[in-house]
Amino acid sequence: MQPLRNALRAAGRTALRPTPLRRAPIAALQLQTRSYHEKDEPRNPGSLDRKDPMVGTGLVGAPACGDVMKLQIKVDNGTITDAKFKTFGCGSAIASSSYLTELVKGMSIEDAAKIRNTDIANNLHLPPVKLHCSMLAEDAIRAAIADYQTKNPPTNLAASEAKTLEK
Repeated sequence: MQPLRNALRAAGRTALRPTPLRRAPIAALQLQTRSYHEKDEPRNPGSLDRKDPMVGTGLVGAPACGDVMKLQIKVDNGTITDAKFKTFGCGSAIASSSYLTELVKGMSIEDAAKIRNTDIANNLHLPPVKLHCSMLAEDAIRAAIADYQTKNPPTNLAASEAKTLEK
């Protein structure tokens, strides 16, 4: 009789345990996970040497939310070879700047200047209330390009050849 009771008790314990439900992933949750993965594991954080003439620095901020973004690009022969960022702000701002550094590497300065905040927001699936973070990133890349171009003004070959011929 005792072995039968033990067997029933053991069977009753396993029968009372709920089995975990397996649910199919929801597409919206997968998109959200993708966008916030950038903030959890940002790529290219840090700084480049600000005094280097081949480095352009863009520093922008949003007074409404307090986010501050510093983006630096290193340019070689008109192509962005490296990009770093430091962002003090929400996860969406960090994700936007991290994604932007990955996006601009290998681009020409002209192509990087064409990046719009909608490109960043659509790729990261930012909600409408966080669109200002992608706008900050757009402003940061433009400021970095402007700083680089200030340090390295374009040379006019025709003017320099004319001066050489005069001498």
